[in-house]
Amino acid sequence: GADTPSSQAFAAAMNTMMANMMVPYTGDPDVDFARGMIPHHQAAIDMARIQLEFGTDPELRRMAEEIIAAQEAEIATLQA
Repeated sequence: GADTPSSQAFAAAMNTMMANMMVPYTGDPDVDFARGMIPHHQAAIDMARIQLEFGTDPELRRMAEEIIAAQEAEIATLQA
């Protein structure tokens, strides 16, 4: 069901990611990579939080927690 709260939350997370990834390119591949990956990683965090809010599978919930920790650390590195 596309009308469920979890489906709507996943769609919103993906739409936000796509919009935020559309940054003006600088011509510096290092900068452009970092700027594009930050919203990509943030979407993974957002989707993992949706899993924790609505999901019930213990293995997927554990994976979601691991994704949040890993992606937050990678965002911090990319921002630095």
